[in-house]
Amino acid sequence: MDQKISPKVIGAIIATGLMSFSGVVIETAMNITFPTLMKEFNVPTNLVQWMTTIYLLVVAALVPLSATLKRRFKMKSLFLVAISLFIIGVITDGLAPVFGVLLLGRAIQGLGTGIALPLMFNIILEQVPMSRRGTMMGIGTLITGVAPAVGPTFGGIVVATMGWRYIFAFLLPLLVIALVLGITCIQQKTPTSAASVDQLSVILIVLTFCGLIFGISNFGSSAFWSINVVGALLIGLIGLGLFIWRSRQLPHPVLDLSLLKNRGFSSNLLAFSLIQITSLGLSFLLPNYIQLVNGQSALAAGLIVLPGAALGAVMSPLGGQLYDSRGARVPLRVGSILSLIGMVGLSIWGSHLNVWGILCLYTFFMLGVGTHYGNLMTNGLKQLTQTQNSDGNAIFNTAQQFMAALGTSIASAMVAAAQATAHTQAIGTAIGSEHAFLVLTVLIVAELIIVCILTKQKVSAVD
Repeated sequence: MDQKISPKVIGAIIATGLMSFSGVVIETAMNITFPTLMKEFNVPTNLVQWMTTIYLLVVAALVPLSATLKRRFKMKSLFLVAISLFIIGVITDGLAPVFGVLLLGRAIQGLGTGIALPLMFNIILEQVPMSRRGTMMGIGTLITGVAPAVGPTFGGIVVATMGWRYIFAFLLPLLVIALVLGITCIQQKTPTSAASVDQLSVILIVLTFCGLIFGISNFGSSAFWSINVVGALLIGLIGLGLFIWRSRQLPHPVLDLSLLKNRGFSSNLLAFSLIQITSLGLSFLLPNYIQLVNGQSALAAGLIVLPGAALGAVMSPLGGQLYDSRGARVPLRVGSILSLIGMVGLSIWGSHLNVWGILCLYTFFMLGVGTHYGNLMTNGLKQLTQTQNSDGNAIFNTAQQFMAALGTSIASAMVAAAQATAHTQAIGTAIGSEHAFLVLTVLIVAELIIVCILTKQKVSAVD
């Protein structure tokens, strides 16, 4: 018989989830507005995508600290700092006079989300019974998963009727609700301790993420051997190497990389990362394709991707229930196959997709994502002990944000490169998108292979 979940636990999950929801809503709503922002601020494709990338980078740089922050500070205190930062960032963006201030606001929002996002999953891992964990992880994923469904349509409607600045204004009441729920419902179940943060590790994390993403994002606008590409990538790789070395020297590293030696954990993490790259790559490609190639409005672009994103969000808790009742094999394999069907279709018709083709194929892809994406995280964390869960959660959330930034950067770089050599922006966008679809399809094929090996060997704890 399933154990009951406290209403306060559900309220705490919703409070922390609403912040992540708001971050993704802004991210996907602003994807719709990129053509508008490019004209208003006179910036190119590879620069405007930093509205997404800088947010994800800041989140990715902060999330690795979540295990240490959780040990040192009370959950409610962390939440209050996080939501205060997010509200400041939203106000900054709503009033931004120039593009640089827009980026600053998104970075401040990233600081808030970087603290809040791991809190949601830590609450689930600590305070939800094992028999209900898959379902609640699915609900947690649903909270953030609804955002890609709402974001493009919300952004399209607001841009068409009121202007892009109101995207930020309309989210303030939602953040106030999250604030009230957080103050009321977040409880401290484990005692805090005097955990310290290794400053060198933090610096190396920032160097790693900024170097790699900056280098990749400049593929389309700079020569490969330039300082903006190879130089940045080299800085990122050096930072990564030094971070791994530093982590091995510390008794309590910022990220416990020894968990990656656990084959079940690392395999689920890799599959999870490949799905994240592909999902965020598509969230950049499709709205711009619909507007720049098919000539549709921002509102139409939002409505076209809405069914797929909504179905993917709804499937997250249902996929979690399937995991709790049947184990990992069915939801992981079925979800991966459905996602692959959608990506293969996008690749085949990549340069001449119509709006109905995009709608149908994206729906297939997101149906698969909703069925198995959250379950990969649940299944990976099940390979760890209870004491390792907060570190495992930090690794998963770090990967989630970094791979999201990577997916956006890869997609935008390929489109920008094609636009630079094409006769028109529409032709360049179509060719660049087709190339990106092919790359993302290869990633999903690799993800399916990993899932099949995982389930065949029964690495999953529930199988």
